[in-house]
Amino acid sequence: MTSSFLLDTCTCIWLIAGTLPASSLQQLTDAYNADLQTYISPITALEIGIQARKGRFKSHLTPQNWLATLSKLPGMATAHMPPELLLDSALLPGDLHGDQADHIIAATARAYGFTVMTRDHALLDYGRQGYLSVVAC
Repeated sequence: MTSSFLLDTCTCIWLIAGTLPASSLQQLTDAYNADLQTYISPITALEIGIQARKGRFKSHLTPQNWLATLSKLPGMATAHMPPELLLDSALLPGDLHGDQADHIIAATARAYGFTVMTRDHALLDYGRQGYLSVVAC
């Protein structure tokens, strides 16, 4: 393990729900033990809010408490999202589908050298194209 993880939104959801695979939990634990922080994107908060507004947020926690719980996990930090990163997200090389949240996650990982932990096929494919460091969970 040589880089910090950036969790995509689904990975965050599974982490809080307790349904993230044991192997992925071990990778996060190993990163923590190596003094590497694990990052969440601010875009995750927006995606959770949108899911909640549409009635698709499935948690016993309110969206606000869910985000607070995620943010307080050991070794967790929020990635910076300056305007330049948002511009970079619109100008990514290669072929990544049109979901802007995924573009922002990819641009964040590229800017800071993070490895994205995801099950998202588009992000995994983007990694196979050589544009992104990814690990499947």
